Amino acid sequence: MPMRVKKLLGFALLLPALAAYFFAAAALGERVPNFQLLKASYFLVAGIAWAFPAKYLMVWMNAEPRAKPAANQD
Repeated sequence: MPMRVKKLLGFALLLPALAAYFFAAAALGERVPNFQLLKASYFLVAGIAWAFPAKYLMVWMNAEPRAKPAANQD
């Protein structure tokens, strides 16, 4: 797959996925008991957790295309 297509596809996947994650994390944060330390801990973890799956998408987007195997030259 060409690099331009991979980056376009990755970008098109990343934006809606991040938006959905942030809305879900905020909605779940409303259910955390109203203890400030617990809420702060939840939002700290939720604010960092999105980066781990996004890292794999970024690595895939920036990976060079695999070289096609050479034809058998017998």
